[in-house]
Amino acid sequence: MELSMTELREVAAYAVACAEPALAIYERDRPDDPRPRAAVAAAKAFADGGERTKAIRDSAWAAHRAYQETRDAGLAAASEVARAAVAAASAAFLHPLAKATQVLHILGPAGHAARAFEIDAGGDRTVGAGHLERAAGLAGPVVVGVLARYPSAPPGRGRPGELVRELDATLRRFKVGP
Repeated sequence: MELSMTELREVAAYAVACAEPALAIYERDRPDDPRPRAAVAAAKAFADGGERTKAIRDSAWAAHRAYQETRDAGLAAASEVARAAVAAASAAFLHPLAKATQVLHILGPAGHAARAFEIDAGGDRTVGAGHLERAAGLAGPVVVGVLARYPSAPPGRGRPGELVRELDATLRRFKVGP
């Protein structure tokens, strides 16, 4: 499988659009921690034509540390936002390997952001469903075409994984066809 730089940029732009709305949750809980926003900004810079550099990977690792710290501090919604940021930065490095785990680079930002919104709303799953609906509407033909080259999203990974699989099924059914 081949992925063009244009396709990678489209996927990264989609990942940013899915993760970015949730950053306010993280920043409310951790106002002095810029790591998730920096990871999303690095992905956006790539999507806007920047180079695929080590700085993007470094920002993803920093956001991953933010995820671990907020998870350990019991800030579940903030930790999901940080995971969405990690996934957004990782979208720039989507591998052209037909493996289900690669779908997480495409749809993980939406799944983790949706989960963050659910947790922030006291566990209200309709809030997560609303974010997934918006995320489905943001997926243009390039993103859906790239997604269609991969196997369906992998099993497991808790509620965020369930949300990713829901979005994956929606995009494959309604945008790609039977």
